[in-house]
Amino acid sequence: MNKQDDQQRGSGRVRPGRVKEVTSLTNPIVKDLRSLAVKKFRDQQGVFLAEGLKLVIDAIDLGWTIKTLVYSKAGKGNSLVEPVAARTIAKGGDVLEVSEKVIAAITRRDNPQMVVGVFEQKLQSLSSIKPQGNDVYVALDRVRDPGNLGTIIRTADAAGAKGVILIGDTTDPFSLETIRATMGSVFAMPVIRAPETEFLSWRKGFSGIVVGTHLKGAVDYRTIPYSDKPVVLLMGNEQQGLPDQLASSCDRLARIPQEGRADSLNLAIATGIMLFEIRRNALKLVP
Repeated sequence: MNKQDDQQRGSGRVRPGRVKEVTSLTNPIVKDLRSLAVKKFRDQQGVFLAEGLKLVIDAIDLGWTIKTLVYSKAGKGNSLVEPVAARTIAKGGDVLEVSEKVIAAITRRDNPQMVVGVFEQKLQSLSSIKPQGNDVYVALDRVRDPGNLGTIIRTADAAGAKGVILIGDTTDPFSLETIRATMGSVFAMPVIRAPETEFLSWRKGFSGIVVGTHLKGAVDYRTIPYSDKPVVLLMGNEQQGLPDQLASSCDRLARIPQEGRADSLNLAIATGIMLFEIRRNALKLVP
């Protein structure tokens, strides 16, 4: 490696327009990438990691800004990897060819994916929501589990929802665990973040129906009448459910009847049941 390469290594930055080979875990670039497992550093840099060639391709196709493409030596010469590398370079991003141990360290996996992308974070505001027809949005209050959040984003995508609203101190939508659980849907599903007070203020001007799940004062979710108006499905925290202030903002409160000894459902599963019931009504399907 020549002197110029050594200087580029020390700066922690790859010269755009080229592929850089990295094999050492002590390389400053690798240290920067490994730090993205921590929310503080993700937020400082405004980026996050996405694993898997398909996810990276989908993200680029959907207009997300890629900052760095990382691929293992096994991907060198791959007919799908090389075009993605070329697209990354064309967009001014960096491309790293790394050893298996380096990509395992970056992803914190024993059997990592062959390709990892570093993308700019993208969050929207409540003002970006322009509901029409029977559009459906999911609003989540203080979700704690990244797996739940990722699964809900994926399910919302599958059900044709138009966005996911994160209320209050919700787990990071750009954590490694959340991104993995979305299976790429995070790139197709708008994510909005807002404090509770801002959401409640926005809700006053929302012309559709707000449906929340709640144990008290709720009716069977299958009996709720829907119209051709937009719907916000409001789901509570895993442990505490909806707080009173958010519950009182709902037009309808629903419960999912259960049998057996279980007294509750996993949040992601409950959200999925509600979403597809709303979708079934919207499409006027026969039960």
